[in-house]
Amino acid sequence: MRQDNQLLVITHLSQLITLITGFGSLILPLILWLTQKDKVYQMDEHGKNIVNFQLSLIVYCLLCIPLILFFGLGILGFIILGIISVIFPIINAIKASRGENPTYPLSLNFIS
Repeated sequence: MRQDNQLLVITHLSQLITLITGFGSLILPLILWLTQKDKVYQMDEHGKNIVNFQLSLIVYCLLCIPLILFFGLGILGFIILGIISVIFPIINAIKASRGENPTYPLSLNFIS
């Protein structure tokens, strides 16, 4: 296994592809993780954290849809999730460049 912090940073930042294309925040990191998890040191851990975070965001967005009917709480939820989905990949990309472990808030553990 090789140490490749740049690829880890790219994997974290690949979640932001949604800002450009409108989709792909789960697909691109998933492909990078599945193809590189046995070749790059710590890719398995980082990839699992990213996929768990993205799946959690999908679940939370689905929960926000019915909450729109309750005084617009769903809209507030969408705004908060949007901010979280942009800020934390950048923070964790910086952590990955330093060799630290990523932490994503509100992340459910789908893949362990």
